[in-house]
Order: sequence, then C-alpha cells, then structure tokens
Amino acid sequence: MLVSFIQTSEATLWDLIIDLNMQKASIYPGESVVVTGKVVDQAYKTHRGIEVFVRVGSETTKAFTDPSGVFRAEISDFKGIPGMYTVNVVASWYGMTGMKSTEFQVIGEPSAISALQEKLSTDEAIKYLSSNESDFEKNPIGQTLFKYYHGLLDKLLLEQKEASKPLASQVFIEQQRLISENLRNQAIDEFSPSAGVFEGYKYDDYINDLNPEIRDLIQSQLNYTKNTFEDAQNIRDKIIANGGTHEEARKAYLDRISMPKELLEKFNQEQIEQTKENVKID
Repeated sequence: MLVSFIQTSEATLWDLIIDLNMQKASIYPGESVVVTGKVVDQAYKTHRGIEVFVRVGSETTKAFTDPSGVFRAEISDFKGIPGMYTVNVVASWYGMTGMKSTEFQVIGEPSAISALQEKLSTDEAIKYLSSNESDFEKNPIGQTLFKYYHGLLDKLLLEQKEASKPLASQVFIEQQRLISENLRNQAIDEFSPSAGVFEGYKYDDYINDLNPEIRDLIQSQLNYTKNTFEDAQNIRDKIIANGGTHEEARKAYLDRISMPKELLEKFNQEQIEQTKENVKID
C-alpha cells in the first residue's frame, strides 16, 4: 500500500505523488541504473500511461505507468565515474506533475582523469568547448564559462600526458628483463642445451633401484616427459625461426609442456594395461 505524508487538504490539483525505489543502491561502472516506482494522483488513484522522465547527470530515459501506476525505467551501461549520483524523476499526466529524487553510488575510486572527463562530457561543457571565445564577447558569464571549460580541457590533456609516462620503477624492471633475456639467449646460443639426457650410470642406478612392479611405468613416464620437452623446444625454435616473437615462442613452449592431470592419468592407465598384456604373453 502506498502511504503519503501529504494531507489531502494540502494536495493541489496538479500534484502527482511518486513512490521511488532504486533496484540497486550501489553499482559498478558499466552496470545499468534501474529505477522503479509507483505514481498516484492527489486522491491516491492510479492511472495508466503517466509519462515518467528519469535523469541521471546527462543521461535520460522515460517510462510509462501500467494500470497499477507502477513503472520501471533503465539507463543501461551507465558510464559514470565512481561517486554519488542524484536521480531526478518527473511524472506528467494531463497537466498534473510530480517530482521526486533519490541517490545511488557508483562503486570505485575516482581518478583525476575520470573526474575531468565527466565534467567535460556535459551538454554545457560541449557547448563552450565547441564555440569560439568571440561568441561571448558581450557575455561576461559566457566568457567565464568558456575559459573554465577550456582550462579543464587543458588540465585533462596534461593529466593524460603524465599518466602515459611510465614510472621509473617500471622502466627499471623492463630494463632488467631485457638484460636477463639477452643473457639467457646468449647462453642458449653458446651452450645449446637439449631436453636432457636420460642415460648414464646415475639414470641406470635410479631405474634399477625401483620396485620391479612399477619400473616399466616410471621409465615410460620419464621418456614421455623427455619427448614432451623436446617437442616444446622444437616448437619454440620454429616460431622464432619463422619471425615470431620470444613471447609467442615462450607461450607455445609452456602450452606444450603443460600436462593436464587427465592426460597423465590416461597415459598411466594405458601403460598399466600394456604391462598386464606383456605379462600374459610372457
């Protein structure tokens, strides 16, 4: 039930009373602003087709009430910067009007750049930014606003320029990364490391000390690992040889040596089944 604190004797003929709600009191940038509510006249009667205008900053939309006086309005993909916003709602129907406002919050930390962009995106700012100063030669207020908005624009351009400069720490890290990458590439060219050699007396001692029941399985796993790393190195080398970047080669290398648990379990099961078959044959 809609309850109003306006006494009937105080209500004028042009009054529409709006009961207003926000679907969400807080949203993230890019989410929709959804306003719901109910409109009644001064006698608390509902009407279908009452026009409801909703404005948030420079964004506007409208809706119409249903037979129960209920409406729903949505501003999708709201781009406002983090902060509090006022929602102004105006209802109009056959000469009667009503107004109501509420607030909601866009979650996040506003940056200096986003705040300036918000100020410069208003209709008033666009008007003065697209004009010449001479257009306001006889309008002192217009001259002041012209200089104000152009000053904000200059400040925004400066902020964007400063933001595009890398931090000293980022420059140092990038320099160290390049030095490390060059040293690694020099070592690879000099020593030509392979995927590893699965042979020799240490390898033989390790295999011989294994439980005979799992020896063949472990040996198969080691060979599978060796072959995987060899494939990964070949893929990496081919990408670089064909003009690819080191980052692309590194990603392909890592993708190849990544062994999902399911794949390893499948390999182990196949080896176990093969071992059982060999035992039957023997």
